[in-house]
Amino acid sequence: MARPGDHHKHDHTDQMACDPVEVCAHAHDHAARAPLALEQAGALCKARGERLTPIRQRVLAALYSTHKPLSAYEVIEALAAETDKKLAPVTIYRTMDFLIAQGLAHRLESRNAFIACPAHHAPDELVVFMICESCGGVDEVGSDRLGQALQELTRQHGFKPQLRIIELAGTCAHCGP
Repeated sequence: MARPGDHHKHDHTDQMACDPVEVCAHAHDHAARAPLALEQAGALCKARGERLTPIRQRVLAALYSTHKPLSAYEVIEALAAETDKKLAPVTIYRTMDFLIAQGLAHRLESRNAFIACPAHHAPDELVVFMICESCGGVDEVGSDRLGQALQELTRQHGFKPQLRIIELAGTCAHCGP
């Protein structure tokens, strides 16, 4: 069984320009999940009476192409590389709103960027993002203990969170000392 940080024993140099299979085991795992995740996303949307339109599917696939968060403009560039047609930013933002509402993606506020989510979190579920300041990689984790502590803290203060996301910036196991 892999230990936390094991996926970071790799090179992170120029991930967007390189084949993730050859560069980063974590990115490879993320990309390898894409076909099943896209299939599950389609089934989930259908079960909810929603449509995973071709553009929504392409945007989600772009998010699965890397384990780094992508800005709307990076998604535009990634999709333009496939078709030589640039989509308007408003189209990407609307698509991201849909993907986030369906639990298929997350917005990282600190980066104004987006990342695919294969976990389909419940609205009240705590999600923690560990964002490496050095390589830009993002690991998504959950913690029942932390979630319970946060729930107790917010209850004590009469606060009703609408979104339970924590972003931690630092250095991943690969980039750290």
